Amino acid sequence: MNEPTPVVTEATNTPAAKPGPIKRLYHWVLHWADTPHGLAALIIVAFVESSFFPIPPDVLLIALCMGAPRKSFRFALWCSVGSVLGGMAGYAIGYAAEPLGRWIIIDLLGYTAAWDKVAILYGQNAFLAILVAAFTPIPYKVFTIAAGVFHEQVSLWTLVAASVIGRSGRFFIVAGAIYLFGPPIKRVLEKYLELFTVIFMVLLIGGFVLIKYAL
Repeated sequence: MNEPTPVVTEATNTPAAKPGPIKRLYHWVLHWADTPHGLAALIIVAFVESSFFPIPPDVLLIALCMGAPRKSFRFALWCSVGSVLGGMAGYAIGYAAEPLGRWIIIDLLGYTAAWDKVAILYGQNAFLAILVAAFTPIPYKVFTIAAGVFHEQVSLWTLVAASVIGRSGRFFIVAGAIYLFGPPIKRVLEKYLELFTVIFMVLLIGGFVLIKYAL
């Protein structure tokens, strides 16, 4: 019996595409979930993301919660604490070092258009503007640093109050979903997290408006 002639394919010498810097940062953040220092890394990432770091802590929060669902709310609590403290640090940067704050937001991160809109939003309703930024995919760091720059319009305690509600609301929803539904919810969260937060924010703001006009 004649053995089949093997099919010879031409090997490609094209190197695999090298991931960009943001993708590398994303995987660097994610790898901490597989180390004993996952919680500490979560707190640090949540802290620095509130003023200059581009990767949101949600990615590490989801990974940690998936690895230990019973600790989900603990992870969400510490993530919230780190993020709010980071927001206060962002406020301090804007308050004490405005040129540095503008450099971080405009030159380093490229949020020029967002920066230009923040002053208008703070003139209308600073608490609500920060609440929305803290809860949704809007760049929260722009609002923390800008709050310090526009400190005559935005007090530190306005920033803290809105951040506590918005940040903890966001992180506890993620933790609660994983605690209740486990692995199947991971793909849904990764794909639709931004959509869910926007819908929830619309409902939350609608509740504030209803209370305002009903009372």
